[in-house]
Amino acid sequence: MSGFFFVAWPVLAWALAILGGLYRYFTLRYTYSSLSSQMLAPGSLYWGSVPWHYGVVPILIAHLLAGVFPRAAAAAVSPPTALLVLETAGLALGLLSLVGLVILFARRLGPALRRVTSGMDWVVLLVLLVQVVTGVAIALFVRWGARWYPYTAAPWFWSIARLAPDPSRVAVLPTLAQIHFMSGFLVIALFPFTRLVHLVPFPITYLWRPYQVVSWLGRRGRGRAGP
Repeated sequence: MSGFFFVAWPVLAWALAILGGLYRYFTLRYTYSSLSSQMLAPGSLYWGSVPWHYGVVPILIAHLLAGVFPRAAAAAVSPPTALLVLETAGLALGLLSLVGLVILFARRLGPALRRVTSGMDWVVLLVLLVQVVTGVAIALFVRWGARWYPYTAAPWFWSIARLAPDPSRVAVLPTLAQIHFMSGFLVIALFPFTRLVHLVPFPITYLWRPYQVVSWLGRRGRGRAGP
């Protein structure tokens, strides 16, 4: 099983993400967004979305930088004080993202949101919940991930990028860390089939499109607007 999860599964996940994403982009262009439900429950969306994004985005950036530049990352956390500060910040951000995700999950349980929530929405929320919970658990119980990550996960990621996966360094990690890695690749595999695709399009056309004029119609406005 380890051969599949550490060798075949990461390659399959990336293939699904890239090919499925391209297919959806060119055939279902107008679904390539988050399909916002803000109008249905704006308050809970704010209190869930803000901590979720402010927590998870720095964590993703830190994972990416440590994976791309493992030597620099290892050198940065070599002083004990730097390691402690980074681990504490990572745990705080993980808890912040967990709070936001739980609020977003609970928000979908409301009657107004349940009607517009698909089965895939529930799947991706559950997978993200597993991903965040295992990440927080690693920070609490496995500890010092910032120190061992550049020597274990980063070489594995590079071997996957070279299409020659070498799982030897991650196969010896605790089960909790392995579940975290596998659920992470599940998120990547689900990417083109969910609302997560909104991460890809960058609204660069906003730079040159005309200003959008929004008119709020209050009571006085309705009285003057006529039928």
